Amino acid sequence: MNGFGKGIGTNDELQEIRMSKSVLVTGGAGFIGSNFIKYFLDITDYNIVNIDLLTYAGNLENLSDIEENERYSFVKGSITDRELITNLFEENNFDYVVNFAAESHVDRSIEDPEVFVTTNVLGTQILLDVTKCFWQIGKDEYGYPVYKEGVKFLQVSTDEVYGALGKSGLFTESTPIAPNSPYSSSKASADLLVRAYGKTYNFPMNITRCSNNYGPYQFPEKLIPLMISNTLEDKKLPVYGDGMQIRDWLHVKDHCSAIAMVLEKGVIGEVYNIGGNNEKANIEIVNLILENLNKDESSITYVKDRLGHDRRYAIDNTKITTELGWSPSYTFEVGIKETVEWYLNNQDWLTSVKSGSYQEYYDNMYSNR
Repeated sequence: MNGFGKGIGTNDELQEIRMSKSVLVTGGAGFIGSNFIKYFLDITDYNIVNIDLLTYAGNLENLSDIEENERYSFVKGSITDRELITNLFEENNFDYVVNFAAESHVDRSIEDPEVFVTTNVLGTQILLDVTKCFWQIGKDEYGYPVYKEGVKFLQVSTDEVYGALGKSGLFTESTPIAPNSPYSSSKASADLLVRAYGKTYNFPMNITRCSNNYGPYQFPEKLIPLMISNTLEDKKLPVYGDGMQIRDWLHVKDHCSAIAMVLEKGVIGEVYNIGGNNEKANIEIVNLILENLNKDESSITYVKDRLGHDRRYAIDNTKITTELGWSPSYTFEVGIKETVEWYLNNQDWLTSVKSGSYQEYYDNMYSNR
């Protein structure tokens, strides 16, 4: 498996895995999940079942090009539905679970924390519990559970669980968890449950924590697609505070290759940070988008900052690069150009996802700031 998952740019070097496995992907109709499903179908012979509740950010149009693929199937449902998850395991005998399913927008979590706790925490616990029951094949001489060979539960998390950084330093896997929003707190809680199952039950798990993703199919409540969409419609570009909040930006295709690498080569029980080595202030991002669309800065409008807005995130991805051999392939300048072009060429997709409920939410978040 030399080169497996090492950046999208080396696809021609990836070796397909020929031993068929079955994978449960949760939240696979969302931004990262849908990109991962298509990537993983392309580089493996695995069968994938995608369960997604299709809330506002879940969109089956993201997967329309693979819906006839015989190795892919979709089930509408929630990870909080224990009976449904149980039935899926009985029918498919999964070898991998990749948990993308989550409410993920900070602003929405500030408005309604309960739904984030329900999906992100309770949903993860139910998923863990059902998975453990199906994978456990006995106990060892000390009473610890023993699981079938080759199985793994991968929790896809975020660098936001670490809280905020100062002007220097990077998040490492040993950085204490200190979340500052209801969203990041719910993700941190889910991570701790996954860790606890690993420690208490010897459960085969990994956790990945990524920096800010961007790329095709991202719902236009997030910074980059929002700014692209508004620019295309000649709307104002709402920038929180002074726009100097700094994030490390990771192209979603690089993220997918890293997840694949952790699934195949990650050491059981370990956490892996995934970063793009692209620190940018939000206002820099906005200006790059305007530059790529040949627009001036007159549409930028600074709005009241988000409550508890973390000032800076940045990932140290040394562990995954040195231990597993993964590295990102995209520079931000190349990635943002490709992303802008994708949204330009897929304006029908943008129109379809921006429903009346989205517009109501957008107006509520930004019109009175």
